Amino acid sequence: MAVTEDVTGQPDAAPTTTAPAIGLTGISKAFGPVQANKDISMTVQRGTIHGIVGENGAGKSTLMSILYGFYKADKGEIKIGGVPTIIHNSDDAIRAGIGMVHQHFMLVQNFTVLENVVLGAEDGALLRPSLAKARDILTSLAKDYELEVDPDAIVGDLAVGLQQRVEILKALYRQADILILDEPTGVLTPSEADHLFRILEGLKAQGKTIILITHKLREIMAITDTVSVMRRGEMTATVKTAETSPAQLAELMVGRRVLLKIEKAPAQVGETVMEIRDLRVVDEDGVERLKSINMDLKRGEILGVAGVAGNGQSALLEVLGGIAAATSGTVTMNGEAMDLTHEADAGKRRDRRIAHVPEDRHKLGLIMPYSAWENACFGYHDRSEYQAKAGLLNRLFMRDDARAKIEKYDVRPPNCDLKAANFSGGNQQKIVIAREIESNPDVLLVGQPTRGVDIGAIEFIHNQIVALRDQGKAILLVSVELEEILALSDRIIVMFDGKISGERLPSETDENDLGLLMAGIDPKANQ
Repeated sequence: MAVTEDVTGQPDAAPTTTAPAIGLTGISKAFGPVQANKDISMTVQRGTIHGIVGENGAGKSTLMSILYGFYKADKGEIKIGGVPTIIHNSDDAIRAGIGMVHQHFMLVQNFTVLENVVLGAEDGALLRPSLAKARDILTSLAKDYELEVDPDAIVGDLAVGLQQRVEILKALYRQADILILDEPTGVLTPSEADHLFRILEGLKAQGKTIILITHKLREIMAITDTVSVMRRGEMTATVKTAETSPAQLAELMVGRRVLLKIEKAPAQVGETVMEIRDLRVVDEDGVERLKSINMDLKRGEILGVAGVAGNGQSALLEVLGGIAAATSGTVTMNGEAMDLTHEADAGKRRDRRIAHVPEDRHKLGLIMPYSAWENACFGYHDRSEYQAKAGLLNRLFMRDDARAKIEKYDVRPPNCDLKAANFSGGNQQKIVIAREIESNPDVLLVGQPTRGVDIGAIEFIHNQIVALRDQGKAILLVSVELEEILALSDRIIVMFDGKISGERLPSETDENDLGLLMAGIDPKANQ
């Protein structure tokens, strides 16, 4: 495994097989007044799976970005295989034997698997010899690590689990001995996640070192050997996984005891507030995204929608939220028909007391260059309380209103003038959640409420959703997290290929049953 020059300016040194795979000492990184990493030291042993957990904004991503060359530390030392190593950029990281599988895949969708693997690692100007060489290597890697995938398949046609394999193959093709995986199971079914874990165990058995960033404590307990905990830019603990527990890790992450189980009273289900009948959506490419969906939303109930991403849940939220038009079907709200044509818009949905927390907070939930106080009222700024004289906005009230939401929803840092882009993902989500819940809707559409959110913020967001239910509101919850669906929902439907593949009560199902429904198989269909 090659490394860059060492920090003393001496020629390259060879790593030793007995030294830790990674040694970080005194790593610090600041972005202006924000200290993202503060004097962090961490050792990762060779041939182990090392987990890193922490709240949003704790500095995990910054630390791994330093290790992979996206950022350069202000101070501190990196050792790879015991050798001091300077990593200026990702090319240096790759030469040092480090690969990274990002949460959002870095693949060219209209390229083949083979072309994606070779891209950036060509042997010369002529592509054909590189592709022939890569084909042989991929065949060997796929066999060794259970990473079978058709090298000639177009990446955009592959399921997300297979796309993830391509990312791992890319790193292995570049001879990575150290793999960093950022939230790798966020878009996988339970069976796909289990297969990924088998792959990681196989990589570990072959001597590879793996760093796993995840907010799912169950996964940490299941797959890692050691886990490091970060809080507010500092490393607070590193423990052997076998000697800790989810409750202890959660407390180390947030600095207080965290309830891992949602405490909620039985639902007091009221009348139907929204009826959906024969709802169909055919997109501009002629693909049928929704296929005759029938469902009801009732007051005082959380209706959970489970499914692998891309099976119609997003289309359902977009139609109900006024972002996209339906092809056919009807939706009534309190007995009155809703406009499902292209003339509909999200503002008209808000007028009907329908609030929407979108799945993609960056694309649809926030305007990233705008301040927190502006984002805290977007979409509702035409309401009377935000208006001043002569048709102007009451900025003083809007700022005070944002400060109240920031305090109530524990947004960090508590600065309403900070741009949305400068908050961590979890705190961005809190801003969106606060805006929509505080609008006092009759129906809340919420997509992936805790995607990329830490354990402390997850607890808070879940409690806010349950509190809204207990006020008699109807909630449609879309999530790829089966634990979240099972814990929050009063009733569950599962979507597969644009259809409802089954309906369950949480007390009468489990992750295995829901996982089969997510694959289009109903184990109770013939009972």
